[in-house]
Amino acid sequence: MGTWKQHEEAVARLAASYDDIPAGQPVRLAKRTTNLFRVRAATTAPGLDVSGLTGVIEVDAEARTAEVQGMCTYEDLVDATLAHGLIPLVVPQLRTITLGGAVTGLGIESTSFRNGLPHESVLEMDVFTGSGEVVTTRPGEELFDAFPNSYGSLGYATRLRIELEPVPAYVALRHVRFDDAALLTKTIEAIVATGEHAGERVDGLDGVAFSPDELYLTLARWTDAPGGETPSDYAGQQVFFRSLQERETDLLTMYDYLWRWDTDWFWCSGAFGAQNPRVRRFWPRSLRRSDVYMKLLALDRRFDIADRLDRRAGRPQRERVVQDIEVPTGQLAAFLEWFDAEVGMRPVWLCPLVARRSWPAYPLEPGEPYVNVGFWGTVHVGPEAVDAPRNRAIETRVHELGGHKSLYSEAFYDRETFDRLYDGPHLATVKARHDPADRLTDLYDKTVRRK
Repeated sequence: MGTWKQHEEAVARLAASYDDIPAGQPVRLAKRTTNLFRVRAATTAPGLDVSGLTGVIEVDAEARTAEVQGMCTYEDLVDATLAHGLIPLVVPQLRTITLGGAVTGLGIESTSFRNGLPHESVLEMDVFTGSGEVVTTRPGEELFDAFPNSYGSLGYATRLRIELEPVPAYVALRHVRFDDAALLTKTIEAIVATGEHAGERVDGLDGVAFSPDELYLTLARWTDAPGGETPSDYAGQQVFFRSLQERETDLLTMYDYLWRWDTDWFWCSGAFGAQNPRVRRFWPRSLRRSDVYMKLLALDRRFDIADRLDRRAGRPQRERVVQDIEVPTGQLAAFLEWFDAEVGMRPVWLCPLVARRSWPAYPLEPGEPYVNVGFWGTVHVGPEAVDAPRNRAIETRVHELGGHKSLYSEAFYDRETFDRLYDGPHLATVKARHDPADRLTDLYDKTVRRK
């Protein structure tokens, strides 16, 4: 835990580092880790010093709030709040996602069907803007409302006051299988409407589609009583996503439930052999986590390891398809059917969400249920892979179905389409007010032009 004095000193260092960046040079964070999946242009300019903005300032257990620095990871945030029997209303699935990153870049998890997205539980935040000033802003104010999905184009959150909710020690799980996406959709809509299923309360809701006729919803219920059952350990030899197919019920500690997807990066750790029992036995438990896999992926990109192996084996060139999209629940079956036919990547993650209110830069209909579909991998497409045909087709299909695509990965929109989907003119107006010298890269240049 930090102190207010330490926080003020850290903000002063951040401001000083901003002053050291020459005019005309890009203003970026000096971060060692990232959860973004888009390559950006290299720069030799110094970055913003955020080294002292990585902690929790204080937790008010009685008010159920926390004052948190913008670069604090959810791993550290949960460690601080869970000690009081509290957690943030939405805890994104990867440990090293930062609170500021989840707010400016959108986060999601299994509580999103009842608590919305992480930015919707922010009560107040300080934003370091492109003019070099710290602006305190609250819900309903122009800067606050435009900030979600702005990805640093409006500035960086240095402090956020967030809501917390009480939780018990354990989470009881039920994995419900469906052989039809339409029936799964109806079940999601019923749970969203009632908060329960088959007479039991549902506190967390997500799922996995393994094939067109094998889909699961995982219903999580907070509980104090383990009932004599020993909690499962998916940071050990077992792999969480496989348990959905292997058992109907399960029990996890609250801590392990929050990080159940991080240990194997959903299912993506298999690409590094981490799910092979013989390899897993010798893979240190402390290194079974998403940031380790991210570093391995960076090495693969740097040395073109997978591409070289493909060329040697005579396999077609790969296109990387790493995206999260949202469609209205009524369009989920249509999207999955199209995705199976045109992309053919499984499994995919399913996470229902309901936005509490509308947000300019990511306009979901408030109160209406959507399903986030997450898919992360590669597809062999041949020489046209460099033109990203599958990713472009996904963008088109998602918006035909009334959905949106997250911008943490590659995007290919033309400027007119992008501005229509993400309210570009309004974002530009807010940016001009708080960044009159245009020091920060705008959202389109960041996410599409990769600047």
